Amino acid sequence: MSLAPRLDLRQSQSLVMTPQLQQAIKLLALSNLEIEGFLAEEIEKNPLLEATTTTEVVRPEPVEREPAAADEMVTGAVQADAPIDVDYATESHQQDSISDGGAGFDGALSRGAMPEDGPDLDSFADTSLSLADHLLAQAGPAVAGPDLFIAQHLIDQIDEAGYLTASTLEIANRLGVAQARVEAVLGIVQTFDPTGVGARDLSECLTLQAREADRFDPCMAKLIGNLDLLARGELTRLKRMCGVDDEDMADMIRELRAYDPKPGCRYGGEPSQAVVPDLFVTRTSGGWSIELNSATLPRVLVNRRYHAQLSHGPQDKASKAWLGDMLASANWLVKALDQRQRTIIKVATEIVKQQEAFFRLGVAHLKPMTLAKVAEAIEMHESTVSRVTSNKYLSCARGLFELKYFFTSAIQSADGGDAVSAEAVKSAIRALIANEGVKILSDDTLVELLNAKGFDIARRTVAKYREAMGIGSSVQRRRSRTLEGG
Repeated sequence: MSLAPRLDLRQSQSLVMTPQLQQAIKLLALSNLEIEGFLAEEIEKNPLLEATTTTEVVRPEPVEREPAAADEMVTGAVQADAPIDVDYATESHQQDSISDGGAGFDGALSRGAMPEDGPDLDSFADTSLSLADHLLAQAGPAVAGPDLFIAQHLIDQIDEAGYLTASTLEIANRLGVAQARVEAVLGIVQTFDPTGVGARDLSECLTLQAREADRFDPCMAKLIGNLDLLARGELTRLKRMCGVDDEDMADMIRELRAYDPKPGCRYGGEPSQAVVPDLFVTRTSGGWSIELNSATLPRVLVNRRYHAQLSHGPQDKASKAWLGDMLASANWLVKALDQRQRTIIKVATEIVKQQEAFFRLGVAHLKPMTLAKVAEAIEMHESTVSRVTSNKYLSCARGLFELKYFFTSAIQSADGGDAVSAEAVKSAIRALIANEGVKILSDDTLVELLNAKGFDIARRTVAKYREAMGIGSSVQRRRSRTLEGG
């Protein structure tokens, strides 16, 4: 074998994703609001791009119902030259804000009296101070000098629920002061509003609130010191430890229930953000109408007039190449956004088609559905469907749902019929437990009742679904019922 250096020519094939293709794939997974931020950056970088407020609608044509048809939904394909936004003038469009209709608040505001973009609903959001700001405002008058610095550091270590997340020894070592001094300052912080803030655990939080209410006697101290027994429902043992009768124990439990285990949650935190739907699904006389939400759907156009002005002006070779790149990039982005919208409509149309019974009759009729099943029906790759359904929400008469919600595993039918969705089984479990009455239903009993309804399901599956919904076991529910009755 020769070890001398030489040159060889070889041919090979490989799949290479261009930057534009990678960006197009990324656009599929973004929600309309995320697309808006992405376009703002692109418009800033590319002078040939400009935002537009044109409102047109991309909507599959509803198909007339056939007498023997099982689905009442859209099956028509999107035309190549179909517009891509929602037309607010069509009566089939679902109004998602006050500005969509002619009337205002109780008739007091007409459409003409509103701002051009409608009322600013964000102005009605809670503007209260955060918990940290609320505590710092109280620390100034209460402590001074080095103790104020310690108090500020303690407040920084208090989480949104109002609990101190670091030990006083750790804070003392970090600040180079005695632990006793940190404990003393913490005692002052624990007198701040809301009562119970700065506690290191639940027992201390309830103790602070009991002291504030002047109810922290030896019996209450014993009860708070044995919350684990209370959680297990061992009331007889607690009554013996506290030295009280049934009436006093019931009164103490009612007192504890009146306390706030998370006093900090009433303050601050990030303001809640409403989920904005990306799609509207409405029922029409001919089937189902599926529309993109133009309120959050940004549009961009290529400013060809500005391009013509730049092209006819003086420019060198580098400037000409740059202008060509900007035009190609702008044209590609417009086409990529248009393709994204058509893909979303196509996937949503197939979801509505396969889950038509859910939209008509409710969650009990939700069918098992997988990404592969939808991908096969619309002749797309499964990964494309996965990206399209990520971070997208659909609004219909039954509420607001993430597109991922409609993809559930299958549970076999006990009578040999069609398989049912796991969400339908969860709904049935939730309904049975909600109506169980005085007799608490065990998991075995739930299995029997579900089998009677036609669900072939194992006990461990019932327990898994129950825990996933945050519902306690029969023992926990019975114990909770006992405490409430006490």
